[in-house]
Amino acid sequence: MFHSNQFQNKHVLVGITGGIAAYKSAELVRYLVTQGADVRVIMSRAAEKFISALTMETLSQNPVATELFSEKGFTGTHHIHLADWADVAIIAPASYNFFGKLYAGIADDLITTIFAAVHCPTVLAPAMNVHMWNNAVMQRNLKELQAMGYLICPPEEGFLAEGYSGKGRLAPLHHLIQYLYNAMHNAPQSLKGKKVLVTAGRNEEPLDPVRILSNRSSGKMGFTLAWEAFARGAEVTLIHGPTHLPLPVNIDCVYAPTADHMFKEIKKRFKDADIYVSAAAISDYRPAYFSKGKIKKQGESISLVLEPTEDILKYVGSHCEKTQQLIGFAVETEDAEKHARSKLKSKNLDMIVLNNPLQKGAGFDIDTNQVILFHKNGKSEKLSILPKLDTAFHIFQFLLKHR
Repeated sequence: MFHSNQFQNKHVLVGITGGIAAYKSAELVRYLVTQGADVRVIMSRAAEKFISALTMETLSQNPVATELFSEKGFTGTHHIHLADWADVAIIAPASYNFFGKLYAGIADDLITTIFAAVHCPTVLAPAMNVHMWNNAVMQRNLKELQAMGYLICPPEEGFLAEGYSGKGRLAPLHHLIQYLYNAMHNAPQSLKGKKVLVTAGRNEEPLDPVRILSNRSSGKMGFTLAWEAFARGAEVTLIHGPTHLPLPVNIDCVYAPTADHMFKEIKKRFKDADIYVSAAAISDYRPAYFSKGKIKKQGESISLVLEPTEDILKYVGSHCEKTQQLIGFAVETEDAEKHARSKLKSKNLDMIVLNNPLQKGAGFDIDTNQVILFHKNGKSEKLSILPKLDTAFHIFQFLLKHR
């Protein structure tokens, strides 16, 4: 799961309605608390049948609201206080019943009354049986609420509580967080109408049926750049190599395990992109010969012949249109700034991100990065150690500032 400083001290209102998926809301609340958010939970009466208010109170470290007219103390206008308090809100799970009431403007219990008054960005994460999901009334409500400005985090397809498969499972945690990040974004819709193509992760070049040549890239930087572009309203395509990261939602994800695969997929797509971000650690070399059988250990040294792969970034830089913007990455350990500026010019880039893996808080397969941004106009900006998602935010801010 990606981390972001943007969740720190944010007031997050989490609503839980009735459904078997209510137990998954515990993981959501726990994650938000670990990111430094102040979380308040409200629950419908039906939700309490599936998970206790005590559980949510323990995880959120705050009282849980369950009754419109509580006997525990002053309640007056607490539904308005909570609605005014929230910076961002999410209903997870959001039931068929809740969608119907929200669309119709019905406020007859605590959760519907509070959300009638909520005026911050709001994510709705539906969870229900597949036949309820496909119901024409549900689809109408969904479409209309989306048009009103609600962010709909779509459900998954999979095995349902009823014992068969279909669409309707609550979205996984990383999808919920992706949409919450979208909702609380500081530069919403700054890439609305733009197409962004991002490459991420490593390549694996086969040596024989069981061995590969690769590198240590996890893909985290590229994936967070895709998240960031999505949060800014762009239509995003993510071309990625082998990775253990969960795939984002509503982003076109294309698997490309080798440098050759990645080159073919990029050539198909980059002409349509307004912004191309080359964050993948693409292989510079591959074995010149592939052994059809496993290379056996003979007790003596062997030599491998390597051949260079296509310089994809140079190809894109030499075939792009003037209206397209290109962002490259430079991983350097010696004379880093000199080599980064040289690459910026030789590859015909608009911007380059210098990453020195020997620096503290930078490198592969960790959650933070420390980079320097260079623009072709001569401007530069050095970022402190940040979570990679926050680094992605500043990369796009820098690009848009100097375009």
